Amino acid sequence: MLTTPPHLRIRRPSSTTVEFIVSTRPPRSALSGPLLALASLLLRLVVGAAVLAVNYAKWATQFPHAPAALRQPTLQLWLGRTALRLSERVDWWLLLPFSLAVAYAVVRRVYIEESLLVLQGLGIQTSTTSPTYLSTSTTRFIPTNQVQDVFIHEAFRGFEVRFYLAVVVEGEEDVVVVFPVSLHLVL
Repeated sequence: MLTTPPHLRIRRPSSTTVEFIVSTRPPRSALSGPLLALASLLLRLVVGAAVLAVNYAKWATQFPHAPAALRQPTLQLWLGRTALRLSERVDWWLLLPFSLAVAYAVVRRVYIEESLLVLQGLGIQTSTTSPTYLSTSTTRFIPTNQVQDVFIHEAFRGFEVRFYLAVVVEGEEDVVVVFPVSLHLVL
């Protein structure tokens, strides 16, 4: 499996800075971590290219008046010929939802990483990775003079009590929950 239960990692980039990172990414070991990441990336690229090739072949057969320069070189390759044979057997109504589902699976992150960076005298910064590789992470900085209080709240799930961290920010109605996505995984 590519994810693990959330785990905490603590970094100290300087004497006045501490970063707390909660991640579902498996810890990187000496050899298996980079090899697993590379294999996952290659698999995503191959599957994405195959789906694109099948869709392109379907488009080329449905619109025969498309310029030959766009159709011929690509469809003469082995992958192109295989995609062409597959596209002739599958209708659009089946190919389109399957292609969208595969495209979503290719660009979706399989892990979540959230961090809290505490800068002494400056403030705190929260950051959460995006659910896909197509968008950037969400980052928010809260200056020290706007932090009114920091709470450790408790939530109940069945007969268990779970604790989570929240920051009260001046001028805001709601509290800022630190590690919100990981909190949903745990709860």
